[in-house]
Amino acid sequence: MNVNSIKNELLQLEKRLLEPEVRSSAKELSKLLADDFFEFGSSGKIWSRKEGLSPNGIGVVRMQLSDFDIYPLSEDIVLTTYKIFNEEKMQHSLRSSVWKYKDTKWQMVFHQGTPIV
Repeated sequence: MNVNSIKNELLQLEKRLLEPEVRSSAKELSKLLADDFFEFGSSGKIWSRKEGLSPNGIGVVRMQLSDFDIYPLSEDIVLTTYKIFNEEKMQHSLRSSVWKYKDTKWQMVFHQGTPIV
């Protein structure tokens, strides 16, 4: 894959993680989040896939994604960066994710949200 196709694919995956039907489904989330996934949330909470994934997913929120970019770290690991606007909290945050390509698919292994103050 070339950088543009990787960027497009990862943008679509990041957008999927904002969709209510994905966020409310542990089954759908488990396809996108690696077994060893962990997050430093914008709330300051740290959670792992095992701790954070309930049968009802991770909760539905209304967010807008902008300023998306990628930074390849190796052939199969990519850092994504972007901004999120949480429509419910009326809060902007900076986001970064680390994605790993394994077994013919991308999975998120790390995510961080940092509020913009």
